[in-house]
Amino acid sequence: MTTPASNLAAGRPPHTSTEQVATTLRIVGYTSFTFVVYLAIGLPLAILPPHVHLRMGFSTTLAGLVIGIQYIATFMSRPWAGHISDRAGAKVAVLWGMAMCAVSGALLLGADLLSRDLVHFSPWLSMTALIASRLVLGVGESLGSTGATLWGISAVGQEHTARVIGFNGISTYGAIALGAPLGVILEGRWGFGSIGVLTIAVCLVSLILAVGKRPIPVVHGDALSFRSVLGRVAPHGMALALGGVGYSVLATFVTLFYASRHWDGAALCLTAFGVAFIAARILFIHAIPRFGGFPVAIACLSVESVGTLAMWRAETPLVAAVAAALTGFGFSLVFPALGVEAVRKVPEQNRGSALGVYTGFSDVSFFLVGPAAGAIIGAFGYASAFLFALICVVAGLGIVLVLSRRNSVA
Repeated sequence: MTTPASNLAAGRPPHTSTEQVATTLRIVGYTSFTFVVYLAIGLPLAILPPHVHLRMGFSTTLAGLVIGIQYIATFMSRPWAGHISDRAGAKVAVLWGMAMCAVSGALLLGADLLSRDLVHFSPWLSMTALIASRLVLGVGESLGSTGATLWGISAVGQEHTARVIGFNGISTYGAIALGAPLGVILEGRWGFGSIGVLTIAVCLVSLILAVGKRPIPVVHGDALSFRSVLGRVAPHGMALALGGVGYSVLATFVTLFYASRHWDGAALCLTAFGVAFIAARILFIHAIPRFGGFPVAIACLSVESVGTLAMWRAETPLVAAVAAALTGFGFSLVFPALGVEAVRKVPEQNRGSALGVYTGFSDVSFFLVGPAAGAIIGAFGYASAFLFALICVVAGLGIVLVLSRRNSVA
C-alpha cells in the first residue's frame, strides 16, 4: 500500500494533486463501462412491471419474475465472468459484456415489435423475448462490471483498488438513478421499443471505445480453485451481504412505509440516501488506503446501524430522511473497504474470480431481502423491516470485527 508517508520514507515524492487528478480520470475511463452496463439495467427498470402486467396482461408474479430473473443470471454467471477476466483478460470480459448488453437491447426491441404485430401477436412470444433479454443482460452485467473493475485496478495499480471499487459503485448507482427516470420519459414519448434502441446505441458506442483501449497483460501462474477462492472471500462477502440489507430494505419498502404512516416525501428519503452515499464515496474513499479496509468497514457499519435504528424508531418524515442519509453514508464505503481486503486474500492471477465471487454475495442479498422482509412486514408491520435490517447490519459488523482481529493476529 502506498501512502504519502511511505513514499517519503522510501525516498519517493508524495503524490501531487495533478497526479491524483490524472489517476482519477484514468479510473473513470474504466468505470465508465460499468456506468453503461447499469444504464442498460436502469432504463427498463421502472416500466417493465407495468408493461408486463397492465399492457401485456400477465400477472404481477410474472411481472416480478421478469425483473428478478436478471439477478439470478447475474449471480450464476459471476464466477464465470471472473474466470474470463483472469484467463482471457479484463478487456475481453468488458467487450463481451458490452456486446451482450447490446443484444439485450435488441431482444427488448424485438419484444416490442412482436407485441405490435396485432395479426400474429402472441403475448408469450413477446414475454419469451423479454425474459431472454433479461437473462442476457444479467450475464452482460457480470462480464462488464467485473471486467471493468479488474481492468481499472490492473491499469492504475493495486494501491488504488479502493478508489477503483469506489468509483465503480458511484457509476453503478448513478447510472440506475439516471436510467430509471430516463426510461419512463422515453417510453412515454416514443414507446417501449425506444429503450431497446437507446440501449443498443449506447452499448455499441461503448464497445467501440473499449476496443480502442490498451489491454492489460494477463497474469499467468497457478490459479486457485473456485472452492479455494470462495473459502477465502466468503466471510467478506457475507459481511457485505448483511450490510447491504439496510440499503435493500430502504429501497424496496420505504415508499410503502411512508404510505402506512400517511407521510409525504418518500422520494426525498431516497434522495437523502443517495446524496449521502455518493458524498461519502467521493470525500472519504482515501480513508481506506490510509487506515485499512477493516477499520473503515467497522466505522461505516456502525454508522449504518445507527441509521437503520433511527429508521425503525422514526416518528416523523424528517427523522426518517436523516436516518436514510445516515444509512447511505454508512453503507457507502462498506463495499470497497471489504473488497480491498477480499482481493488481498488471493494471488494476483485470481483477482477477477475473487471480485466476481465477492460481488455475487451482494446479488444474493438484493434478491433475497425482498421476500424475507416482505414476510416480516406481513407478520409485524412495515417498521419491523428496519429492525430486521438493523439485526443484519449488526451481524455483518460482528463478522468484520472477527475478521479484523484475525488479520491483526496474522
